[in-house]
Formats: sequence, structure tokens, C-alpha cells
Amino acid sequence: MCGIAGQFGTTSASFSETALGALRHRGPDGSGTWKSGKTTLVHTRLAILDLSDAGRQPMTWESRTASVPQPPSPAQIYAIVFNGEIYNYRDLRDELEHKGEIFASGSDTEVLLRLLVHEGAACLPKLAGMFAFAFWDESSSSALLARDALGIKPLYYREQGGGLSFSSEAHVLSNENDRTDATALRDFFLWGSVPEPATLNEAVRQVPAGHFLEWKDGGSVLTKWHRSSWWGDERNRNGILGCKLGGDGSREGQKSKSGRSPDLNSPAALTRLELRASVQRHLVSDVPVGIFLSGGIDSTVILALTRELLGPTADIRTFSIGFDILALDESGLARRTADHFQTRHTEWSVTEEEGVAEIPAYLDAVDQPTIDGFNTWCVSKLVRREGVKVALSGLGGDEIFAGYSSFSSVPLFQQAFHGLGPFRPAAAWVLAHWDSGSPMRRMREFLLGNGTWLEAYHAQRGIFTATEADAMSFAMTGRKASPPDWDAGKMPDKAREIVSYLELTRYLRNQLLRDSDVFSMAHGLELRVPFVDATLLDSLQSIPARVRLRPGKQLLVEAIPELPDWIKNQPKKGFYFPFQDWLKQGFGSLLSEAQDVSPVPLRTWYRTWAVTAATRALRPM
Repeated sequence: MCGIAGQFGTTSASFSETALGALRHRGPDGSGTWKSGKTTLVHTRLAILDLSDAGRQPMTWESRTASVPQPPSPAQIYAIVFNGEIYNYRDLRDELEHKGEIFASGSDTEVLLRLLVHEGAACLPKLAGMFAFAFWDESSSSALLARDALGIKPLYYREQGGGLSFSSEAHVLSNENDRTDATALRDFFLWGSVPEPATLNEAVRQVPAGHFLEWKDGGSVLTKWHRSSWWGDERNRNGILGCKLGGDGSREGQKSKSGRSPDLNSPAALTRLELRASVQRHLVSDVPVGIFLSGGIDSTVILALTRELLGPTADIRTFSIGFDILALDESGLARRTADHFQTRHTEWSVTEEEGVAEIPAYLDAVDQPTIDGFNTWCVSKLVRREGVKVALSGLGGDEIFAGYSSFSSVPLFQQAFHGLGPFRPAAAWVLAHWDSGSPMRRMREFLLGNGTWLEAYHAQRGIFTATEADAMSFAMTGRKASPPDWDAGKMPDKAREIVSYLELTRYLRNQLLRDSDVFSMAHGLELRVPFVDATLLDSLQSIPARVRLRPGKQLLVEAIPELPDWIKNQPKKGFYFPFQDWLKQGFGSLLSEAQDVSPVPLRTWYRTWAVTAATRALRPM
């Protein structure tokens, strides 16, 4: 895990120094720079696998082929900077060693480098992990940038003057005279995050999840490499494990992709098998791994499987955040769960004074504006303060096991749209006169729109209406945004599957994963998310939606029966952080500025904070 940056086909005297300084927090264990002609690679290191100097980056490799007559032909030079982890790197290394490769380190970076030399982008589907990297082939003067299937790790780029620059954080690529992307800003006001591949800077884009970008001779081509049954791939409609499911979702004894043969007569058994395998992948590390423990189902599942995998005597570290406000403090649940699974538990009961003191550094860490992430900032600080470099999170469980209210409400919105038929305008008029709150405004606009699934999802998840967001963007940029794109692309067939798809590709990818990366890496902490795993998702896709997406994450609870009753039986509640109260204490001027800037009524806290986040991103303090 680390920070990466670089340039191809262009040189800037200050780029290396600027990038190293800006990304130091992502890799406090070391740094390096490699230059050759108009190519520069920059790396800041957080040492997780192979802690020796042999694992340092940028990493290069020279390949010589004998020629007749002697001397040998010139060396072919390859170089890489890599952010992330390849959890199956040992298996991939074994394959390469059988082909005669000899390795100089025990790192996954060297394995990835050799794979890219042999196979190029064709090796990407072999990689189990989270990654963003840049690979340089000196002999062909070509570069390859790639990002993992689900977009866990970020990768931003900028093309200018025939050259290409890239970085783990967008602000590294920004210049003082760049223009704000009015459409990206409008989309931020729609959703509370900037949807990929855009950023607030017109000149800076993000490599989309599951894509690679090839650059050569001043031109680039962007290609999608990851095609999954999760996104409607017809090849796997009958289940990617190659076995038939009964009407109740039961399985007729088949082996999983890994060749294991447990009892797979129930979806719960398959779910446990694949979740356990994912957690095992995510525990690969040469340093201790901790766990974020919130007291909810998802993080407790991660803990339960970790305890099973590591055994009853293993030293497992868990971490949680609490408050000195009794009405908001739920840390007792996490503490009780930690005791149950016999972990070494550490919690931080954040006082109002401590919370207020954290806000300036949190604001400085923001790369793209967001309406969330302060909780991740705080718990990441706690974990790193305790000397732990890697932590597991339960992020993603709600999206793939129907943990949100959107799984019920969004299909109801769709039914209302079609059921009202010609009476939709009248219903919208009633909403306009009944309640002027933000949710009712969004529902009214939905009823007057085209009734797409993405519009219905926005009625649930959105911040401002499209009309309001357009007004906000125009007021702050002086330019009109492009019309909103309400087409979410090819989606699954069934309603709850569609919601899961939208939660994964919109909310999780553009906000939760991005915030998790930014605010954990701000403290030099590697955050791993076992639920957000392409192999796991493809396996679970073979379970019918009516089984997998039952309300209350029933399948997940059935798959992990050792969950304590106080975890299984508690009602679903969002994790509340008193951030708004703390911000008002010492930073009220930021909120007042938002009221002055906004051309539309703000009314709610989250709308006020969205404008605050945007104004600060556009005019850093």
C-alpha cells in the first residue's frame, strides 16, 4: 500500500518533489523516484509485504536475450509503481517460477511486474486483490495504467501536451489556472460525491473501476477489462460455479472454484465458504492486521471468520469509536462483542473537544468533496496510533446482502411511478404543497421525470434535486452543466438486484470506497474490505436474489450462526457521528458561507454541509 505518481512523455522539474511531499502520508515508510528520459515514476511506501529494501519501489527489471553473434542484445527495461495488495501473489509466483523466473524479493510488486512483462493487460483477471498501478515498457515507450475490478484503490490521470501524468490523489495533478468541471460539481450536489471518471477539475480524470489505460506516442486508449456476472454478463446467468440452483436456492453438491467440497446444499453454506475464503485472502500480510469493530453485523462477521481462521489463541486487535454523549454512544456493543471473541480491544471515546480539534486536519485531507468520512478519519487515527498498519472493515455488507432501506423503498418508488400513470402530475402537485423538505422535493421531481431506476434511486439517495443542483453549479462556476444522465447502463433483471447494483456502483464506489481510501491513508493505514471482493461477488451472484437479498441481511446471519444474539437481534441503525455539532462549535463561519453562496434553500444539515464541502474544495482555505 502506498502513494504513486508519475509522468510519461513529459518532464516537470518540480513534479517529483511535489508528488513526494503530497503523498508522504500514504507511504511513511520510505520513498523513491525513477527517471529515464521523459519518464518519471514516484512512490511513497507503506511496507506490508516484504519489509526489506528488496520490496522498495519504483521497481525495475531488465531482460536480456542472447543473440548470435555476441554480444547480447540491449537490455529491455521495465518499471512499475504499484498501490494495493495482490492477495494471491504466492500462487502467481509459483506459476512464474515453474516457467523459469527467478525472484529477488518476496513482494507482490515483483510478481506483478513479471506478470506484466510476460502477459501485459491480459494478466489482470488473474489478480485477486485491490490495486492501482502504472507499468512502463522502455523498449516500446509505452505505459499501462490499471485499476482493480471494483474500484477500491484510486488512480487519477491528466493528459496534456502529448504527455500523461498520474497520481493516487487528484489534487497532485491540478494547476492553479484549471477550470472547475461544472457537470462534475452538479453531480456532486446530486449525489454527495463526484461520480467517476470525473473530478472537480476538468483536466483530471479517474481511470474507472475495472479499466486499464494504454498510453503511447502521446495518445491513450481506455479499455474495460473486468466483466462480471454481477453486471449482467449473460454467460453466467445459471450460476458461475457451473451448478444448478433449485427453486429455493439450494445447491446440488458441486465443488467451488477453488476445488473445495464442503456441503453446499444451502446458500448459507456457500456464502460462508466464499466469505471465509475472502477473509483469508485479506489476512495475507507480513505485519499484524486489526479489525474495525462497529458493533454491527458486518464487522462482527469479519471478526467471527477471522477468529475461526486464526484459531482460539491468536492475538486479534479490534478497534472502535465511541462518544462521551451517552445517547449516541454504541461502543458498549463493540466492547461486548470483542470480549465474546476474546480480542485485544481498543476504543476511543471521542470528546467534543477532541472532535473539534480533529476537524481542520480532516478538512485538509479531503481530495474530492464528500459529505461523509469523518468517522473513518477518527477510527483510522486510533488504529495507526496503536501501531497497527493494516485493518479490515465490514464495508460492502449492506450493498450485497440488502442492509439498506433502499432495497424496499426504491422498488416502491418505481411501482408508484407506473401505478399513478396519468395522475403523476397531480401527485407531484400535492407533494409540492404538502412538504417542502428535501426528500419530498426529490420525489416530486422523480414523478415528473422519466421514471428510470437511477431517478428512483436518486429520490432515495440524493442530496439536491436536479433543478437545484443545476442552480448550485451555475452559481459557483458561471457555466451550465450538461444535462443529467439518468441511464445507469445495463442492469440486472430483478428489482432488488437492481438496487444492489446501484448501491455498489454508485454509493459504495464513488463515496464509501473513496472516503475509506482517503481518510485511512491520511494516517498511513491500509484498509482492506473483504466484502468488496470480485471473486466473492461473482460466487454469490449464483444465489437467487429472492434468497440473497432478503430483508435484514438474513442470508448473512444464517451463514454465520456464531454471531452473538445482541448483534443479530438489534434493529438496523445508521452510525451517527456528532460531526455537525462539533463543526458548529469552532467552524460556524464555514456553514454561514454555505448559506450565503447557495441560490436555493438549504434547510437540512447534509445539504448545508454539501455546499460547505464544495466551496472549500473550490477555494481551499
